[in-house]
Amino acid sequence: VQLQASGGGLVQAGGSLRLSCAASGAIFSINAWRWYRQAPGKQRDLVAAVNSGGSTDYADSVRGRFTISRDNAKNTVYLQMNSLEPEDTAVYYCYADIRERTYGRPRNNYWGQGTQVTVSS
Repeated sequence: VQLQASGGGLVQAGGSLRLSCAASGAIFSINAWRWYRQAPGKQRDLVAAVNSGGSTDYADSVRGRFTISRDNAKNTVYLQMNSLEPEDTAVYYCYADIRERTYGRPRNNYWGQGTQVTVSS
């Protein structure tokens, strides 16, 4: 199983970006998706999460500006980021809690490779 994140880039404050993260491999189901971010010199923080039922949760700093969504048919999660601020500058990582389509249906966690988001003031 692999996660491939994309969609990062450079944007001016007030702008928007949409991140995507696609899972591939022997996947039976994806229980939960999360987006984290890590700014230079800081710890990796949870930004947004969506569970198998579609319930979402957000960090206070992004609530009302970011929207997480999932496409189960495509095994993909999205993070729509609006009204971006310089403080949102970070490497964004996707995370998935996956039940694999192999013997025993093991459940494992996977990380994407990270995508850089830079917001200029």
